Amino acid sequence: QVQLVESGGGLVQPGGSLRLSCTASRRMSSINAMGWYRQAPGNERELVTFITRSGSAKYIDSVEGRFTISRDDAMNSLILQMTALKADDTGIYYCNSVPETVFGSWGPGTQVTVSS
Repeated sequence: QVQLVESGGGLVQPGGSLRLSCTASRRMSSINAMGWYRQAPGNERELVTFITRSGSAKYIDSVEGRFTISRDDAMNSLILQMTALKADDTGIYYCNSVPETVFGSWGPGTQVTVSS
């Protein structure tokens, strides 16, 4: 079973930045699409952004232009650079394959809190 470990979350003021990292115990190069998911308080987990092996990335409208996803298959890592953070970005962030059923398990996630 693959293990995913996310890190880099924290408490940040509105307008601030964070860089999230994820490491997978399985080769990511075999996975076409990898993504970052977010679960905000009281909400379902949602896919925020994903990137394909070819480097094509997609974002939900609310983070377009503020978040940047990247992957390093040689290191089995996924990165999310977040800038101009807003209170609505608060939540637990998870990385996983897209769809998540490819990996079939979730890591612990990393908490992002945007608050003054």
